[in-house]
Amino acid sequence: MPGRCEWSSSDATPTGTPPSKIIAVHLNYPSRAAERGRVPSQPSYFLKPPSSLAGTGDHIVRPAGCELLGFEGEIALVIGSRAQRVSPEDGWSHVRWVTAANDAGVYDLRYADRGSNLRSKGADGFTPLGPRLLDARQVDPDALRLRTWVNDELVQDDITDTLLFPFGQLVADLSRLVTLEAGDVILTGTPAGASVVKPGDMVEIEVTAGELSTGRLRNRVSQGEALAMYGAMPKADPAERESAYGSAYVPEPVLDPRLADGLRSVAVATLSAQLRARGLPHMSIDGVRHVGPRGEAMVGVAHTLRYLPLREDLFKRYGTGMNAQKRAIEELRPGHVLVMDARRDETAGTLGDILALRARKRGAAGVVTDGAVRDSAAIAQLGLPVYAAGSHPSVLGRRHVPWDTGVPIACSGALVQPGDLIVGDADGVIVVPPDLVEELIADSREQERQERFIAEQVAVGASVDGLYPLGPAWQDAYKNWCKGESQ
Repeated sequence: MPGRCEWSSSDATPTGTPPSKIIAVHLNYPSRAAERGRVPSQPSYFLKPPSSLAGTGDHIVRPAGCELLGFEGEIALVIGSRAQRVSPEDGWSHVRWVTAANDAGVYDLRYADRGSNLRSKGADGFTPLGPRLLDARQVDPDALRLRTWVNDELVQDDITDTLLFPFGQLVADLSRLVTLEAGDVILTGTPAGASVVKPGDMVEIEVTAGELSTGRLRNRVSQGEALAMYGAMPKADPAERESAYGSAYVPEPVLDPRLADGLRSVAVATLSAQLRARGLPHMSIDGVRHVGPRGEAMVGVAHTLRYLPLREDLFKRYGTGMNAQKRAIEELRPGHVLVMDARRDETAGTLGDILALRARKRGAAGVVTDGAVRDSAAIAQLGLPVYAAGSHPSVLGRRHVPWDTGVPIACSGALVQPGDLIVGDADGVIVVPPDLVEELIADSREQERQERFIAEQVAVGASVDGLYPLGPAWQDAYKNWCKGESQ
């Protein structure tokens, strides 16, 4: 077919000339940026060694001990002529071929070379290309379609008309400092849907331009041998699993649902009384009120964010970009309650509707701040329990700078450690030490059972003397009442 040529892994490289480098773009498709929860202002890159090249039919080998082998369907550009300090308008003219690629990698090793991705992305066979090359002069770079199938199921389908960084811009940006030579390969990013595959799975990727097609790049995943012990070994944690699985990831809640239901079944006032009986009278987060209409009780595990007083010379460093405030939101897992130490300052916002929406999308159980929130009317409609000391229209930078996350904080005077349990209802918010939760639930239920009995007696005219709290004279009557309640 005109406009394409064949290539297989038996060839030296797609162009017959060994590439001096393979350059991969981190984020480029809006759909993938939405999955990741961030939109970069400029492209960023990493290198893959030429030894990682493979062709259609080759196996992608997952080392033994790894569980997170990720596939990423991508469009690969093969440079045809030397590019050095070219303009975005001229960038595309230096591309000779377009083909399908799989930017494979094992997330289990990402920690070892974070940023460079050498071990996680650079293994032999982790960059399959092909099977055919499309002539770049015969295709519209803004009208290419990329599709990926796993075991015959379509999992990625996107086009290049809305890329964050068009292909010509990528070539120009790289050529400002890095000379691109003929045969060099640029992997241009993956759309939403990239996830994890396992041995036995078949990954197929195709790039089309109208009637022109690269054909399907087919690579089966196979199980490899274990890595030798003299170096970093595979390991996976919840954060890496989430990154690897992408939109397919369904994380486990951070709080046992049984304990969450138990805490939700009793009132904050009852928990407060039980904590005080145990010598813990200062566990309430005072001065915070529910934003919007009262709803279901808030129960979750504390994830903390600390603000410090504003210092103008440090704000650009700590307050802009992916600052601690945004990191805290992106670190949330299902069942987390984001608890903020805003120094009890109600004259500055610590959360707006966009970040509150993102917290809800992340599965947060709620937010507590001893500062103010902005966009309070919009927050009230999100269905996310939010407790704040007040409302204020200011944006970040008026009184605070977000400093760090995951540290012990003082929220309205109460000490909150990451991992503490946070419970809120119409009466307020309380901190529950996790090692006490089982007995607190049991004793709180018993207390509320006694209070139901007491309320019934008061309702028919009984005096509270000796009844509230339940005294010896009422014990037999209470036991009989309990028997009736259990029937």
